[in-house]
Amino acid sequence: MTSHSTQFAPLSRIGMYESPLHQFSMWDDSTFESGLCSPGTGVCTATIIDTEPKIDDRSDQYASDKSLGHSEDNQASNGVSDKIKRRLAQNREAAKKSRLRKKAYVQQLETSRLKLAQLELELGRARQQGLLIAGAATNVAFCGTINSGIGAFEMEYGRWIDEQDRKISEIRTVLQTPIADVELHILVENVLNHYCNLFRMKRAAARVDAFYLVSGMWRTSVERFFLWIGGFRPSELINVVFPHLEPLDDLQRANVTNLRDSCSQAEEALTQGMDKLRQTMSQSITFLPVAPGSFSNQMGSPLEKLESLETFIHQADHLREQSLQQMSRILTTRQAAKGLVAFAEHFQRLRALSSLWSARPPRPV
Repeated sequence: MTSHSTQFAPLSRIGMYESPLHQFSMWDDSTFESGLCSPGTGVCTATIIDTEPKIDDRSDQYASDKSLGHSEDNQASNGVSDKIKRRLAQNREAAKKSRLRKKAYVQQLETSRLKLAQLELELGRARQQGLLIAGAATNVAFCGTINSGIGAFEMEYGRWIDEQDRKISEIRTVLQTPIADVELHILVENVLNHYCNLFRMKRAAARVDAFYLVSGMWRTSVERFFLWIGGFRPSELINVVFPHLEPLDDLQRANVTNLRDSCSQAEEALTQGMDKLRQTMSQSITFLPVAPGSFSNQMGSPLEKLESLETFIHQADHLREQSLQQMSRILTTRQAAKGLVAFAEHFQRLRALSSLWSARPPRPV
């Protein structure tokens, strides 16, 4: 055993066994665990141990499977991420469509409400015209004549209301679109000029019958409840539109407040003048000398005093016109448009309320 181990020891130390056999040339970096020779043949058989660390095929497979698993996980993660992104995009689109449907529904409700108010307004106007016709018939029975100037004013005012509703509806629609302020300014100026036409119509009617304008027979019953010298109070106009003008800067807010205070002072002065006129008229009639004959011969002085009523109406309308113009100068074009819409809708509600009041069922006794 010793001689064999000594004879074949060099074979266990070489890295490559030089042999005519071709297969030995493929054993790179290998050693023999043990070397044995068959007796008499000299042929050596050996068990080969590779000195290089080898990776198990199963480890290679596991690494490959793990790498493939990571790749599949990444693909699955990307697929889930893309699916979530698509779902979020679909949710955003559905929410956007829902908001648009809701906005359209609200606009449809608002349009229906305005149409209902318009129908109620027309119904109330028809009733009002019936009352005016009945009043005119009473005047005919009492006086024997119909004032053609007042009849023309009533017809002209009815057309003015229809045109006003159309203009306000146009501004309301334009405010919901990104229209340029230049075009919106034209619409605002048209409405302001339309109010100027109303004041012109009232001046003509005041020359015919100032008491008719002050009594408010050309307006609905609820509008007459808020009437002031044949029209609206300018300070109330500012109070009505003020909440719809936001946002206002400090200068605008101060100017609007100053304008409202100035209007209130002017209204108070005109109201005191009207009270003084009533007092003077009452005294003139009360202390007329008692004389035989008709009272018509003694009414010259009271008639002269009554003519000043037309002046009060003109001054009140001038204050209304100036307040509208001043508000349009203080505000931006879009704010002025919103204010005009709010002011017109205020009177539409008053007329609708008047129609509902006229159509209410009678209360039980």
